[in-house]
Amino acid sequence: MDALNSLMAGFATALQPEYLLFAFIGVIVGTAVGVLPGIGPAMTVALLLPLTYSLSPTAAIITFAGIYYGGMYGGSTTSILLNTPGESASVITAIEGNKMAKLGRGAAALATAAIGSFVAGTIATALLTLFAPIIARFAVNLAPADFVALIVVAFITVGALLGSSPARGLASLGIGLLIGLIGTEVTTGQARYTLGVLALSDGISVVLVAVGLFAIGEAFYVAARLRHGPIPVIPVTRGWRNWMTREDWKRSWKPWLRGTFIGFPVGTIPAGGADVATFLSYASEKSLSKNKSQFGRGAIEGVAGPEAANNAAAAGVLVPLLTLGLPTTATAAIIITAFQSYGIQPGPQLFQNQGDLVWALIASLYIGNVLLIILNLPLAGIWVKLLQIPRPYLYAGIITFAVLGAYAVSFSTLDIAILLIVGALGYFMRRFGFPIAPLIVGLILGPMGEQQLRKALQLSQGDLADLVLHPFAAVAYSVLAIMLVAGLWLKRRQSRYERALEASLAAEEGHPQAAVDRMWDAGDRPTDVPTDTIRAELAAAAAKREARERQGRRGTGASGGGAG
Repeated sequence: MDALNSLMAGFATALQPEYLLFAFIGVIVGTAVGVLPGIGPAMTVALLLPLTYSLSPTAAIITFAGIYYGGMYGGSTTSILLNTPGESASVITAIEGNKMAKLGRGAAALATAAIGSFVAGTIATALLTLFAPIIARFAVNLAPADFVALIVVAFITVGALLGSSPARGLASLGIGLLIGLIGTEVTTGQARYTLGVLALSDGISVVLVAVGLFAIGEAFYVAARLRHGPIPVIPVTRGWRNWMTREDWKRSWKPWLRGTFIGFPVGTIPAGGADVATFLSYASEKSLSKNKSQFGRGAIEGVAGPEAANNAAAAGVLVPLLTLGLPTTATAAIIITAFQSYGIQPGPQLFQNQGDLVWALIASLYIGNVLLIILNLPLAGIWVKLLQIPRPYLYAGIITFAVLGAYAVSFSTLDIAILLIVGALGYFMRRFGFPIAPLIVGLILGPMGEQQLRKALQLSQGDLADLVLHPFAAVAYSVLAIMLVAGLWLKRRQSRYERALEASLAAEEGHPQAAVDRMWDAGDRPTDVPTDTIRAELAAAAAKREARERQGRRGTGASGGGAG
């Protein structure tokens, strides 16, 4: 009951005209930037983070929540109409959604993605409302050793389960931890790894690292692989009657619900994030569907389920972030940065110390979902126009905007130099297959882990055994072992998607459908089946149905004539 009363108070704040305007601006800007090709939610929120610095904390967090959800929605448009997923979690949407678009059903694909995202986002936010206060009350009683255990769990799982290789993931985590050590050590006040540069005594801003990795690094990477010529965008038919038929609704509503209840729990634990959730949703829909032959050829279930799982996982990520202060994805790490820029530290005390802000944030998630479903369906044609921006202009604009945003953090030219250096690091990490998310998580959690470790050792007078003897810590390490085994098994199954995807992108001539080629026999894979063949098969099936119906009518007429 307390949670419901707090949520109503949050709605009272979030529904004020000023905050409604900020929520509207957030979802519009987030969707517009998220729609642009090659830009995922993490890059969207990193790029737009400096925009919130001039706002009050409540307005900034509400705007940022709109940007976050808008960026999640926008990625599906790029995947469906351009066959260019902004992140690996959108690959499944590209597989089936782009086939639907090529068959003239792009509007139906966009509609089931948008409605599924709305359903999943709303249910997942309700689950967040229910479980977050309970977890926060429990987490208040955790000791420093317990937090060390949680941070170790996040380190190992994020490092081992994100990316194509555990070794590369852990190496990326190590780079993030090293960058996090730069600055002044809190206990002794000694400067470390500053190279004698006074400006580095406060450390390197997470905003600079995030914008450098996601914006500058991505722009460099795309520029190195850029081909000239127009972007082949598939047009979308207009009119609400073209969105979804009754058969589409019948085939979509169960995948929406299944995707929601797959994505939310996966998002709450550091086990691979939305990538694993979309993979599990797609695999379950393919096994449960009565239309298995359509998978890889434009099955609407293959868009509805994974998109719901993707957005449910996005809400699930907020549970450990708000209650424990643990980011389990790159996007979540950037959200923590938004809180920290206002001196607010997510964690067990957040619901007590900043209750009004947190409940206004949760209420704004409900409002943002409604705004997005209202905006996304009617404005699909406008988002399509954005996809036609020439790539050189697009990424030149991104670099310019990123440099201006980085300079605005502290108005220092050194920040611009750091931004470009981190951008070059991001380019080489992408070039050689190192995941970005573990670096960001290591940078955020490294200093937090160091502080908790020092507190734990002070309380135990240097006894290392005390770090694992706490009941919660022992359970956390046991769960870590189970999660690693289960997560690596899932990653092994998922690797057939990712290896084919990376190979196709590296060759610059494949399509995201190659990521699931091994699920079909040769000659029956999505990349082997031209659109014309699918159209011919659908036309033949329709002709057979019509022939059966005509035969049935004749039989009925003959029996009626005989009776007469």
